[in-house]
Amino acid sequence: MFNKCTSYLSAALLTLPLVVNAVEQPASAGSEPRPMLEGLLDTCGPLPTSLDENARRLLADFYAQREHSPAWRDEAQLQQLRAQIEQLADDGLHPGEYPLANSLMDAAQAEHPDCADLLTSHSYLQALLHLRRGRLLQQRFEPLWRATDWPTSDPQLAALSLALLHLHNPAQAFASARPGTPQYQRLRSAYAEQRQQPLGHWATLPAGPLLKPERSDARVPALRARLIAGGYLGALTDDPGTRFDATTVAALQAFQAAHGLQDDGILGAASLAELNLSAQSRRDQLRANLERLRWLADDMNSAEVLINVASAELQVIRQGQPLWRSRIQVGRAERQTPLLASRIARLTLNPTWTVPPTILREDKLPAIREDLAYLERQELSVLDRHGNALDPHLVDWDNPGVILLRQAAGRRNPLGRVALRFANPFSVYLHDTPSQHLFAKAPRPFSSGCVRVEAVDTLLAWLLPAEELTTVQTRIASGKTQEYRLQQPAPLLVAYWTAEALDNGTLRYAPDIYGFDARLIAALPSALEVN
Repeated sequence: MFNKCTSYLSAALLTLPLVVNAVEQPASAGSEPRPMLEGLLDTCGPLPTSLDENARRLLADFYAQREHSPAWRDEAQLQQLRAQIEQLADDGLHPGEYPLANSLMDAAQAEHPDCADLLTSHSYLQALLHLRRGRLLQQRFEPLWRATDWPTSDPQLAALSLALLHLHNPAQAFASARPGTPQYQRLRSAYAEQRQQPLGHWATLPAGPLLKPERSDARVPALRARLIAGGYLGALTDDPGTRFDATTVAALQAFQAAHGLQDDGILGAASLAELNLSAQSRRDQLRANLERLRWLADDMNSAEVLINVASAELQVIRQGQPLWRSRIQVGRAERQTPLLASRIARLTLNPTWTVPPTILREDKLPAIREDLAYLERQELSVLDRHGNALDPHLVDWDNPGVILLRQAAGRRNPLGRVALRFANPFSVYLHDTPSQHLFAKAPRPFSSGCVRVEAVDTLLAWLLPAEELTTVQTRIASGKTQEYRLQQPAPLLVAYWTAEALDNGTLRYAPDIYGFDARLIAALPSALEVN
């Protein structure tokens, strides 16, 4: 094991001995502390693949803080740790990834008893780290950009501190590492209950024409069976045969509402896709979202405006409690709304709209080439790179060079009356919109990346003190384009999750509009399930 334990710890860890002093220190009996990590690679093989370079450094720091003394001397302590690791199944983690010695007595009789102590500590640290940070690295799967002034933490340092502070009470260590956000706690409880139930089974519904109420279709009996299996339809006393009767329509509407779909009672391609996901896929989806909520726990605690791109919803939250929820429109799959953490610091009142390069190239230029009158209908001005007006009849629209298209403030402006700005490298923002009819749709991936807010006036009322709100409303009413800087910037988190548990434990899903679920589910080690 290591003669010298190299440490990766930052200056913040210099305060850790103050924490460690609060727990019982192992007795040295007047002798030098044993170098617990000396010869680790030579003595304790085969080692788990999880014991990579980062894990070894974390293990080295753990024992360095303990003066290289054994950590696991008490059988009750080890049994408590074992119980906590078994409960990781309720977090969607695989307890088998965190192996422990059968008992300390067995370990003491082994040729190298220190190895059992070291590998047990490794499992302990890894479990705490995975609860605190996630089993997988977020930036490899769903990167989230954070502004430089966004609060961040060191999950390895946090896991190490909790491991040392609560070494003799592993249950407290696990409870402290596990996210305390309401979103995580509710989803964990729902998953823990569901994973104890037998998996449902249902036949795949075949594709076909749109099925509307009161029409007949050979798929209707199979649709009823699927809705009954999912708990959306009770047993029927009468058999309506192949007729899409009112009771079955109402059950499909309940399913659609619970899965982020247009609850119109019409069986189309989107509803078929969600109905045909297997019970195992749904359970895996819950595990994937528990992982996401571990990634996002710290960011959610810092946010005041929380956006879920998958469900196209915005919430105002304070101290972890949702105060207001509204519908939004987000980017299409080919022009995704980026995931980010920043602060809403500035408003553009009565904004003009300069067409972004992608929209100019892919949407506007083809329309202008087809009909030059498109510019007038859309109230678009043509400008050169310096903002000088150009005569559109003198522009070579097959090769226009560097030009700008700009729409003046007004009722037809796609940004509406106000845009909410925040630092980000993607040139996206939140804004009002004249396309209010689209908020009644579900799902709502209609934009080119920016976020359209349904009730922007209400959002402003939540973000601004009364006096400041009055000032902003007066300036909007003037019709003049102007910038307004918020006295108190509002922390904003734009994230992505496709399943959540409501206050009553009911599960609500969102379509995976960007196709993120499959890759995340495939990367997570299989959980232990009750089938």
